[in-house]
Amino acid sequence: MIDKKAIAVTFTGKTNCYIPNINFTMRKYFLFILLLIQFGVFAQAPSLQSVKENIDKYSTAYQQERIYIQFDKPAYAAGETVWFKAYFMKGFDNSDLSRNFYIDFTDTAGNILMHGVYPVQRSSAAGNFDISSYYTAKNIHVHAYTKWMLNFDTAFLYDRDIRIIKKQTNNNRVVARPLLIASIQFFPEGGDCIAGLTTKVAFKANYQTGRPASVKGIVVNSKGVTVDSINTMHDGMGFFYLDAQPGETYTTKWKDEQKTTYQTPLPVLKDAGATVEIKPGKEKTGFIIKRSDNAPESVKQLHIVATMQQQVVYMATVKLDATSIIGGAIPTGQLTTGILQVSLFDANWLPIAERIVFVNNNDYRFDPEVGFAALGTGKRGRNVLVINVPDTIESNLSVSITDAGLGVDSSDDIISHLLVTGDLRGKVYHPAYYFSNNSDSVAQHLDLVMLTNGWRKFKWDEVIAGKAPQLKYAKDSNYLSFSGKVYGATKQQLREAGALLTIIIGKGKDTAKQFVTMPLNDDGTFSKPELTFFDTLKVYYQFAGKGGLTNSTEVTLSSGGIPSPRHINLDKNNIGFAFFDTTGDYRNSVLAAEEAQLEELLKTTTLKAVTVTTRAKSPVEVLDEKYASGLFSGGDAAAQFDLVHDPTARAMPDIFSYLTGRVAGLTITASGSPQVSLSWRGSTPDIFLDEMKVDVTQVTSLNMSDIAYIKVMRPPFMGSIGGGSGGAIAIYTRKGGDEQSAPAGRGLPYRMVAGYTIAREFYSPNYGTFDPKNAQEDVRSTLYWNPMILTTKENHILKFQFYNNDVTDSFRVIVEGVSRDGKLTRVEKVIE
Repeated sequence: MIDKKAIAVTFTGKTNCYIPNINFTMRKYFLFILLLIQFGVFAQAPSLQSVKENIDKYSTAYQQERIYIQFDKPAYAAGETVWFKAYFMKGFDNSDLSRNFYIDFTDTAGNILMHGVYPVQRSSAAGNFDISSYYTAKNIHVHAYTKWMLNFDTAFLYDRDIRIIKKQTNNNRVVARPLLIASIQFFPEGGDCIAGLTTKVAFKANYQTGRPASVKGIVVNSKGVTVDSINTMHDGMGFFYLDAQPGETYTTKWKDEQKTTYQTPLPVLKDAGATVEIKPGKEKTGFIIKRSDNAPESVKQLHIVATMQQQVVYMATVKLDATSIIGGAIPTGQLTTGILQVSLFDANWLPIAERIVFVNNNDYRFDPEVGFAALGTGKRGRNVLVINVPDTIESNLSVSITDAGLGVDSSDDIISHLLVTGDLRGKVYHPAYYFSNNSDSVAQHLDLVMLTNGWRKFKWDEVIAGKAPQLKYAKDSNYLSFSGKVYGATKQQLREAGALLTIIIGKGKDTAKQFVTMPLNDDGTFSKPELTFFDTLKVYYQFAGKGGLTNSTEVTLSSGGIPSPRHINLDKNNIGFAFFDTTGDYRNSVLAAEEAQLEELLKTTTLKAVTVTTRAKSPVEVLDEKYASGLFSGGDAAAQFDLVHDPTARAMPDIFSYLTGRVAGLTITASGSPQVSLSWRGSTPDIFLDEMKVDVTQVTSLNMSDIAYIKVMRPPFMGSIGGGSGGAIAIYTRKGGDEQSAPAGRGLPYRMVAGYTIAREFYSPNYGTFDPKNAQEDVRSTLYWNPMILTTKENHILKFQFYNNDVTDSFRVIVEGVSRDGKLTRVEKVIE
């Protein structure tokens, strides 16, 4: 009951607050205000110490990962193999957060060509991807991530396009270049132009191709009066100062190097506020904070916080009640090299300005010696590469040796990506340039990059409040293993059954049958954490002690990995792209074409060698005779696929993912749902399952292990009603002789479960020994690839032998890697 004479309100942990004898209406009003305060509506702003503690907690619990991938060469042709090595970092260290690495290769529309899963070892993973010989697009997109990375901003997953070069032909048709159209973006330092303040405004101009545009022009106000000029300083970037007047608007009038004229408005001014200006230095980073004269009271006391990789390195509170400008410095001489994020908050800890700056203390790299103990640049010459890492450094390296005529990939390397671009939004042109030397001009150009790109940001409202983010995935601390669940059984039935008896039949690295007993938990789950496997397993099962459960329950199996998506929505504004010397395209295409011709010739030669009186039938012809009939048999098919003997088929999520990019002229698109769209010559192909016409949705759920043969008929296909103007796709399920059921499990139900993707070993010929393969011509463009070179104190000088091909007279050696303490290296040498 409320005392009408006086009101006392108790706060937890505080003494009572007493309101004296006043008007009852006023007492009710004060009571309302005090209740709002108690429930945080008018809560006191947190202290610097509490904010630091919350940032530290967030940094410890939610450290984010970055990925860098080294590829064996800068561009590929259809039919070639992409070899890659992925490195994982968290903060300034090698990442130990994830055990599994996911990589998706897609076509230019985002349709999955391959979904790979690899174990992470020593904060790295390696694999390969075979490009279909039928692939015709100009790029293949690479999308890579860990489970943990999917909890945060997806703009910082690894995304990159790799170029696909056409094999050289006699077609000399000249392709018209598109008209170049430039655009420009403006970036006020700190985030906003404030009326009444002079603000540094950076800009970045690009053509639609991503290439920087060199521009010059003027800045005019609403009356057309010139207030400043703009001129490109480096790679389309520059800056100017704007003395922003209240009530004014500003526009730039500019030209690119083609003398095309453009007009672009500057960002709208804010009426009041504060901003921060950064002055990069050698041992310290200076800052100047300014507020407008009409700034609200909350902007007259500000907090400045500086962080690197989510760790606080500087905090201060500044007062601007008696002055409108104040300066200071952040000591940076002892910081680790990386991006420093400076954030400015008002008195209530609402962010009002932010700026990033690169701190380079030249402590980020180590330099192994790379040389040769033997050098043979002649035809099939023997070479011995020597890598010598100081014995004080344990390292994890990868090496690629390619024909030097292929050109240079001047997009990201391991240093520029893990120190800069991996933490930035958007595209940076030639990022490796910013680590080419330590000159002041390069440092100034790098600061333009800091001014003109978005970055990895905190969700400050959550961090300051100490609120934990909602996570979709836990830390991926276990390797893929065997697990599952039984549905449809009671606890008593599960206890009576006791265990699930399984016969596991693997492939690849898991060739032996395994008989495994897995105890059943009360909730129906079962697992075998120590069973790590590659490729796809076929698992037959039965219950140990309870008859009849097999037919009345549903059993699901899982490896714990993320299944393959059908489609990825590509953000073209956030895809890293390669800029390299295109003079190497011709040589790359010639070598690829010659290698493809040699493979075809080898197949023909081998076939002739086994012919006695008649030509041997290929496996595809055998399948066609066995499965196809009537108008479906024989004929001039556009493509035929033998899934009985194709080990990659079972790794695909569905039949359309398998076909994507394999049939010239056939376009397959998917929206990420079971709905798939097919097009061929402007029409939709008909789908036949065992020669019965079906709808697309009826075959998307087919188990890839149940499919024996696919035949794609060019349009028109007369076996379709109406003439089949879109052609036809005939799908045949396995029958006698092609079934792969194991005798040990015959008659038992089974499930398929996918494990790790098998990574092949790079083939490097040894011309010092006798091998029938050595008789064929050698036009390899990648001479040597080794993704896993580990050095220790005891074993720090390593030698690797490889042989030259028949045509290369110079080769390029690239060594990249990380040390145990997170330092980076990249060594590039061209050997003539």
